[in-house]
Amino acid sequence: MTEPISIDIWSDIACPWCYIGKRNLEKGLAATSADDDAPQVNVTFHSFELSPDTPVDFDGDEVDFLAGHKGMPREQVEQMLAHVTNVASGAGLEYRFDLLQHTNTVKAHELLHFAKAEGLQHEMEERLMSAYFTEGRHVGRIDDLVALAEEVGLDADEARTALETNAHLDAVRADQAQARAYGINGVPFFVIDGQYGVSGAQPPEAFENVIRDVWTQKTAAAN
Repeated sequence: MTEPISIDIWSDIACPWCYIGKRNLEKGLAATSADDDAPQVNVTFHSFELSPDTPVDFDGDEVDFLAGHKGMPREQVEQMLAHVTNVASGAGLEYRFDLLQHTNTVKAHELLHFAKAEGLQHEMEERLMSAYFTEGRHVGRIDDLVALAEEVGLDADEARTALETNAHLDAVRADQAQARAYGINGVPFFVIDGQYGVSGAQPPEAFENVIRDVWTQKTAAAN
C-alpha cells in the first residue's frame, strides 16, 4: 500500500488568495480522483496570521484597512480588490468586500484547531472563509465563532470553552513557528509530502500535475 500524500496548507481565513487557492486545490484533487490509480491525499490546514496586530473590532472597511496597513492610495486598493474579486469569481467564489468585517483572526485559528480535534477542520475552514468573504459575518468575536462552529456540527458549549480558555492557542503558535522554520512569509503556502513547496493560489492544473507526479514517485518507491 502506498501511503497517502500529505498536503499541509498554511493560510489565514482573512486571506483572499487563500480561499481561491483552497478552491483551486479542491478542483485539482477532484480531477485526479478520476484517475485509474487515483492519488490518496490527506489535507491539513495550519495557522498563519497576516495581520496579528489587527483589533477584533476594526473601525472601517477593507479599503480603510489596506490603505492604512499597506500605505497604498485608496484608488489603488479599490483596483486591487476589484482584481481579486474577479479572480475569485473565476474560482466560483462571490467576494463581497463591501460587506466584509475586518478583524483579528487568532480566535478563528484556535477554533480551527478545536474543529481539527473533532474531525471537522475542513468543514470549519470552509465555513469561516465563506462567512468572512461572501457573507460579511464577523469572525473575530467568540459569540460569532461559536455560532459558526455550531453550524458545522460542533458542540457550542465545548467550542466556547475552548475559545475562552485559549485551549488551542499553543497549537496556533506551533503552526506559526513551523511556518517560520520553513521560511514561509506569505500565504497560501502548500507543503506537499513534506518535500515540495507551492506558493500562492496556483491554478487547478498546477495542483493536478504536482499531485500526480508525487503519487507516481511514491507508488514506484512502494513497489
